[in-house]
Amino acid sequence: MTAAFTGTGTLVRLALRRDRVMLPSWIAIVVLMASSSASATAGLYPTTASRVELATANNGTPSLVALYGRVYDPGSLGAVSLLKMTVFGAVAAAIMSILIMVRHTRGDEETGRLELVGATAIGRRAPLTAALLVTAGADLALGALAALGLAGAGLPVAGSLVAGLAWATAGLAFGALAAVVAQLTESARSAIGLSSAVLGAAYLLRAVGDSSDGARRLSWLSPIGWSQQTRPYAGDRWWAALITLAFTAAVTAAAYALVARRDLGAGLLPDRPGPATASAALRGPVTLAWRLQRTAVLAWTLAFLVVGLLVGGIAGNVGDMVDSDQAREFITKLGGQRALTDAFLATEVAFLALGASVFGIQSALRPRGEETAQRAEMVLATAAGRVRWVAAHLTVALAGTALLMAAAGLGAGLGYAGQAGDAHQVGRVLGAALAQIPAVWVVTGIVTALFGLLPRLTALGWAALAAFLLLGEFGTLFGLPQAVRDVSPFTHVPHLPGGQASAAPLLWLLLVAAALTAAGLYAFRRRDLAP
Repeated sequence: MTAAFTGTGTLVRLALRRDRVMLPSWIAIVVLMASSSASATAGLYPTTASRVELATANNGTPSLVALYGRVYDPGSLGAVSLLKMTVFGAVAAAIMSILIMVRHTRGDEETGRLELVGATAIGRRAPLTAALLVTAGADLALGALAALGLAGAGLPVAGSLVAGLAWATAGLAFGALAAVVAQLTESARSAIGLSSAVLGAAYLLRAVGDSSDGARRLSWLSPIGWSQQTRPYAGDRWWAALITLAFTAAVTAAAYALVARRDLGAGLLPDRPGPATASAALRGPVTLAWRLQRTAVLAWTLAFLVVGLLVGGIAGNVGDMVDSDQAREFITKLGGQRALTDAFLATEVAFLALGASVFGIQSALRPRGEETAQRAEMVLATAAGRVRWVAAHLTVALAGTALLMAAAGLGAGLGYAGQAGDAHQVGRVLGAALAQIPAVWVVTGIVTALFGLLPRLTALGWAALAAFLLLGEFGTLFGLPQAVRDVSPFTHVPHLPGGQASAAPLLWLLLVAAALTAAGLYAFRRRDLAP
């Protein structure tokens, strides 16, 4: 029996080495956002009355409840501090767990890395066990550090521990789910897509259950709902985490049962065979790149449109959520110059731009995935040149990020216009979203430059995005010098709607993005293909 787990420790060390950039960055972002939210809330809502007013406005707005969840103790500083973070922390831990699990199971099988490692003294269940251990360690580290950060910000220790426990167990649950999905599919892309769909369904169940009085039980069918039902600082129902742990144990057992029933590299749900001949539309690298990424583009676009509609619907109620002049001044400084609504929309559009950058990085990294899987060599053996092949994937990445921001801006504009009864708001909000595109393209350009110059360090693209997120979210709060904040391309985007539009910084961002992209293409043209 123990022979099946031989080599687990070695695989754990290998996985930690490979994830030495991504894991600390991901955990640091969540922890800093949680602790800074707690610190900021104490200053913005210092009295019980102000917190009750905020919580009442949130709980009385179905779109806000669907997006963030309910505040179960309106007078509690901790409960109000985690208004956005309770659900966000659980989702962040879930996404992290999905990526780790798929990367070190199905991803390694797809690239042939696991077959190479399996030729040594590695047990049959060692890869899955190592991935589970790394995922669990990351989730526990996130939960523990988040609890320390919240307690360090002055919140009660008991509630801080429950919050960390809720996020850690949510990550464990979705890590186990991803382990099962990795046994079912034949590609890492399919595993991530299916796992993300399950996460989206869980979020939707929680949203419908929280926002509808007649469907509250639906929240109890979702791991995200279980995380929220721990109610940090509002009763500290730690026992709700036991449901998540029991679910995790059952799903983990299923993953072990499935891994014993399939061959290496195969999935229990094999991919559908493709057509015998290629479609007439599949004529070159661009159409091939679109064919490979179209599902992701369409799914992300739909998600951004829905989130945009929610943001636009919420915008009309922002004024009800702030009580003090200090709070109004703080929110105005964060995003706009004319009104709280414009400030809120500017802040949310900027945050959506960071989300679009995630897609941009994933899409721009696709050539690297094709290279390591040795499929690029076969494509480049045809008439397709190197630059043309990479440019095809970059076309999808750049056009895709622009489409995401357009969908988000259109959704937010329509949602806000419906609330305000002013159709002119659609163009204003859409323009604000489109103004973020050059900054998103700079992030994509960084990844392209790394792909061409330092292909083994393309993961630094994620670290760059994490740094930009930290500078954007906390640069002002922590009083960082403007020169430091200017490192982020998003700092140079005009704060729209509500701010002064200027084409000059956008043109400079486009030039930087073009230079980075050109450097990456030139370097890839001259270097050898690297595994």
